[in-house]
Amino acid sequence: MTLISANELNGILDQKKLTIIDCRHALADTESGRNAYKESHIPNALFAHMDEDLSGEIVKGKTGRHPFPPIEKIVKKLSDWGIEASSQVVVYDASNGGLAARLWFILKWLGHENVAVLNGGWKYWLEQKLPTTAEIRTPTPTSFVAKPNQDLIVDVQFMEANINTPELIYIDSRTAERYRGEQEPIDPVAGHIPSALSAPWTENVDSDGLFLDKKSLAKRFIKILENQPKGNTIFYCGSGVTACHNLLAMHHLGITSPKLYPGSWSEWIVDENREVVVEG
Repeated sequence: MTLISANELNGILDQKKLTIIDCRHALADTESGRNAYKESHIPNALFAHMDEDLSGEIVKGKTGRHPFPPIEKIVKKLSDWGIEASSQVVVYDASNGGLAARLWFILKWLGHENVAVLNGGWKYWLEQKLPTTAEIRTPTPTSFVAKPNQDLIVDVQFMEANINTPELIYIDSRTAERYRGEQEPIDPVAGHIPSALSAPWTENVDSDGLFLDKKSLAKRFIKILENQPKGNTIFYCGSGVTACHNLLAMHHLGITSPKLYPGSWSEWIVDENREVVVEG
């Protein structure tokens, strides 16, 4: 399962092996997600902070804005949340899945298959008038066993060595304006990685924040699908977060071979010798 509907989740809220994680976050106010969670959340949900829980240490001049967390750090957090092999994890946010997909991907990377993103997220949950609470649950810790699949990610050294490899397809998941270099509201350098194609993650969902049907998603990614037998597609975004939404879309289509470049644009540009392309 990659996606779960609001009604499906509501129907299993009392399952003992269910772990719900609230991933709400905002770059402009990094405490807004935690504050919103304390005020109201899906019953029994725990909270994941993007910076504190789902990212590693930022090293100036070396890493991007949201480096992947060290395995030992995220394993401890997953254990503290009570997640074990038999747990069904459901993650959600208030950003059409663009942030929750980060935790979805991390769990996939660590070998945990039973994880789904709430389709429509918090906004759709509220629109359906489903239950909420301010009560904060204290989980019973377990021992999460990680089985990292390093084939799902590539590092900056791989990118540098293979940036001109014609068999590889690089997909930029940011907005088209940022991809073209017409605007850059977050990072100090505008543009995109050489040879990358543009596939904004926001186009995976409709006006209600729900994922497009599979036929429409497949149409979006036709250029990728045509080349998938080689397993040669690599997604990136600004900091390795929202690119996971495109990977989620791929998995929803049954295509599990694409990879993530976690450092993404904000890591690529820390070295001025790395080529960038500006089209705007």
